[in-house]
Amino acid sequence: MKTINYEMIKNDGEINELIRQGDAALGALGYTEHSRVHALRVAKLAGDILTTLDHDAHTVELARIAGYIHDIGNSVNRHDHAHSGAILAYHILKDRGMENEDRATVMRAIGNHDEATGTAVDPVSAALILADKSDVRRTRVRNKPLSSFDAHDRVNYAVLSSEIEIRREEKVIQMNLALDESMCTVIDYFEIFLQRMLMCRRAAEIFGCTFKLKANGGKVC
Repeated sequence: MKTINYEMIKNDGEINELIRQGDAALGALGYTEHSRVHALRVAKLAGDILTTLDHDAHTVELARIAGYIHDIGNSVNRHDHAHSGAILAYHILKDRGMENEDRATVMRAIGNHDEATGTAVDPVSAALILADKSDVRRTRVRNKPLSSFDAHDRVNYAVLSSEIEIRREEKVIQMNLALDESMCTVIDYFEIFLQRMLMCRRAAEIFGCTFKLKANGGKVC
């Protein structure tokens, strides 16, 4: 077995093709963008979260890898993409020579990142969830005519910025949103993304932290 790092995964042709195919399939269905841009953002933030919380470099690297490949299951089908993606990732990483324990950790994180069936179970999965669920932005919306927006499009389009703030001394992980309230109210956001916010709360608990959400400067939870 050999050491597999994030740079190798980020530049892997097979993985990048699966990301491209998955994004194309979701585009055909009218879903938000799940391209390499999303993969890169999630990978970076997942690693940054663990770095800020003083996790070791190896765990940070696994979180970046999981973040980058977490959505490859969309190349199979949007339905149950977390589980199909986890199995795909396990075999791809095995072919690349990743250690058994490491690829199981990455597989578990990917398999638990979707709110329909997953939850944070360890630091890598928790970091992936927080990073993934915070990538909400209007540039991910592909249905350009506003008249064609469904509820999720409207909420995503309304988000002008989103960031994760970690206050280690207070043991707080906070998501800060700037919303265009002409498109979506804070209550609308919370209603649509309630399950995601509950996932983030559980993820914060893995780190011994409280999860908080602020929108337009006001505390939501």
